[in-house]
Amino acid sequence: MITVPAMRLKQFGVTLYQAILGARDVDRLVRFEVLSYDGGAPPAPPKGKGGKGRKPKPSRVNWELLERRIAESSEAYQRPVIRKKIAELVDYYNQCADTGNLPAVPGAVLLVSDRRLEFTPTSSHRVLGVLQIPTEGGVLRALDGQHRLLAMHQMVADERATDVQVPAVIFDSLAPDQVVELFVTINAKHTKLNPSHLISLAGRRLYPDKALAASHDIIRTLNEHAESPLHGEIKLFGVGRGRVAQAPLAEELKSIFTNLDALGGRQSDRFRDAAQRFFLNYFKQVARVFERAWAGRKYSIKTATALRAFLAVVPAVLRAIRDAGDDVLDAHAIARAIAPWGELIGDQRFETEGEWRQKQAGGTRGTVEVLARELRGALRS
Repeated sequence: MITVPAMRLKQFGVTLYQAILGARDVDRLVRFEVLSYDGGAPPAPPKGKGGKGRKPKPSRVNWELLERRIAESSEAYQRPVIRKKIAELVDYYNQCADTGNLPAVPGAVLLVSDRRLEFTPTSSHRVLGVLQIPTEGGVLRALDGQHRLLAMHQMVADERATDVQVPAVIFDSLAPDQVVELFVTINAKHTKLNPSHLISLAGRRLYPDKALAASHDIIRTLNEHAESPLHGEIKLFGVGRGRVAQAPLAEELKSIFTNLDALGGRQSDRFRDAAQRFFLNYFKQVARVFERAWAGRKYSIKTATALRAFLAVVPAVLRAIRDAGDDVLDAHAIARAIAPWGELIGDQRFETEGEWRQKQAGGTRGTVEVLARELRGALRS
């Protein structure tokens, strides 16, 4: 283990660490992997400027050395490295070393640990302390700042970074889908990922978890299918024109599949395989039951809170359909099961300045539970 000074932070239930790592520690601990499906050829070196016959400017970068550090995988999320960018960073780092009046890496890089790290507080408020990191190579992955760190690798090889410290933000509690979504959000907002790269990260490549994979497919169907009443309403990857974030819907959907899997049997597998069809039909019928609210501007029926409540009651809707001897994938059966909502709940329940505001309770989760309880009660009436 190596011990580094760190600060422990918490943001919306997520714990992260701001740490100070020596350049040699970074060089030993961080591994790099880029998205590739065929182990393709490495990118060409940067071209020299000038007319024909001129030789390119000699590079201060040992590309063979760097290429050995970079793995390729169809499960990775990082883009292929840009050689020109690394070469420019190495030149800048050497300038910093020569002049001694500029910091080479003033901003924090983002790193992800696949293992839980141990933090020991050293102050009374338990924020400042030391972080213990295993010493084996590749225990950390670069989430943001891979070009800066690869350039630093060259500086370490040249023994020009002996006294360099690198600020880092380290995550050790993120699930694989959260890591990829954070990567996409960071890059889509600041450096504009290539659309092809986004497509490569989408769907089942993004989520190794079966429940999350199915959830992602459903959300894409609801957002992209021309007949969906939620067409264009969902922010995939946290960006885009939609008004509803993807993550809370995915969590509700994952909960549904987790509960169904606990029951086991073919029924669970059959439902997951056809789930996109069910949820498309389900929300079509919800939009018809609450037609005025769905089309109106002064209603909160298409907010994340309301949609989560509609998802939370899906197991109860499935039971009602099966109790009636109907097929859960039949749109007419879904319509019959939720028909009581029109009379017992009604459009007025979603008026933003009316019942919706009056029945908010204990934040988002409390409001979801209140509405879900009403919807379940109406099904049993």
